[in-house]
Amino acid sequence: MKIIDVPQSGKCGLTVSFESRNGLVRRAWVIPANPRTAAQSNVRSLFATEAARFRALTAAQQNSWNAAASEQLSRSRLGQSGPLTGLQLFVKINATLTMLGQAAVDSPPAVPQFPALAPQNLVITNTGGVVALKLTTPSDPGENTIVRGSKPVSAGIRAVPGVVMLGICPAPVLGACDITALYTAEYGVPPVGKQVFVQCNQHVDGYQSLPMTFSAVVPATV
Repeated sequence: MKIIDVPQSGKCGLTVSFESRNGLVRRAWVIPANPRTAAQSNVRSLFATEAARFRALTAAQQNSWNAAASEQLSRSRLGQSGPLTGLQLFVKINATLTMLGQAAVDSPPAVPQFPALAPQNLVITNTGGVVALKLTTPSDPGENTIVRGSKPVSAGIRAVPGVVMLGICPAPVLGACDITALYTAEYGVPPVGKQVFVQCNQHVDGYQSLPMTFSAVVPATV
């Protein structure tokens, strides 16, 4: 239920408080679902592997990660954030590199300057019953643009639902990148009248830029 209280987040006794798009909400605490999907298990195993690798570094290497992490803040929560630890930065960078098929690193990379994001909009067409999803891209996204997507949702939804990584943005053809295969491999063909959300961001040396969100509704066949 929605409440009026001091800003708060997290579990307290048998309740959980969190910020929603409608304001501060409090609900009964329940044991979180833990389906242990293959994707969950892979990520947890990856985190454990990278944490073990950090502990195996030399003291000088660990100190270099601690120094780099001290200049990077965690995501803000209730208006507060703090510097990362060397372990957190090491796992963050190397988990991203590994998931993207790149080599892990033992020394902290410099924080990159991200170029302008190539994708600018999501366009969905339905020609003769064949649905296609394309990102308009006036420039080449290269090989470092990540595409994430949501399952098809109601056309009236405005808040971005949960998204999962679909893959790397393919090369453009005539100013558009066809992400149909990426999307349907995860969710199947979206039905007519349903809305699809797509997020794109860039990755450089294990760092990721903030995502841009696009959405479109699947039109009737023409």
